[in-house]
Amino acid sequence: MSSAAREILGLGLCVVGWVGVILACGLPTWQVSAYIDGHIVVAQTTWEGLWMNCVVQSTGQMQCKLYDSILALEPHMQAGRALTVLVALLGLVALMVTVVGAQCTTCVRAGKAKSWIVLAGGVLYILCGVLVLIPVCWFANIIISGFYNPKVPNSMKREMGAALYIGWAATALLLLGGSLICCSCSCPGEGEGGFPVKYSASTRRPASSGEYDKKNYV
Repeated sequence: MSSAAREILGLGLCVVGWVGVILACGLPTWQVSAYIDGHIVVAQTTWEGLWMNCVVQSTGQMQCKLYDSILALEPHMQAGRALTVLVALLGLVALMVTVVGAQCTTCVRAGKAKSWIVLAGGVLYILCGVLVLIPVCWFANIIISGFYNPKVPNSMKREMGAALYIGWAATALLLLGGSLICCSCSCPGEGEGGFPVKYSASTRRPASSGEYDKKNYV
């Protein structure tokens, strides 16, 4: 696979992962109600996200409510908000940087500077993947710890929601895509610093006697 193809593939994966982060940030399904009592019919289901919590009735009616106070939220909720919003903004910056330094664009002349720009875009995407992984794993650890804690009543136990799985998938896409972008760019400075070698065809012409003129050999 050529470097340009790796670059385009990596950028595509990163864009999909970036969209996944935005989707996970807005979904209210970071943690959902756990059903461990064995009841077949459940009156309502509780969803909790970064920005709101929702109650879904068995009739299909859903009511959502935004959190009243930011400061009253638990630390992992505040960190999740801050990091996902930061990744959404950082991903946009990484997209613009990568497009400017891409081989298929002419925003910057090909050379050392272009390689550095696309490398910076790949590093930013890898950083986005690492930042997304922090709140997702933090939430998962709290949910699992509370689920197996015997002191927590069954009605308060939660399970991992769809947003966490979307966050893990987005992390994998960002890390893989960012690595492909970094591998696609040539090493800065490689092949540069020397003078180009030019070859030209010989202009010697045979003399009238059929032999080359002796001055051509001097």
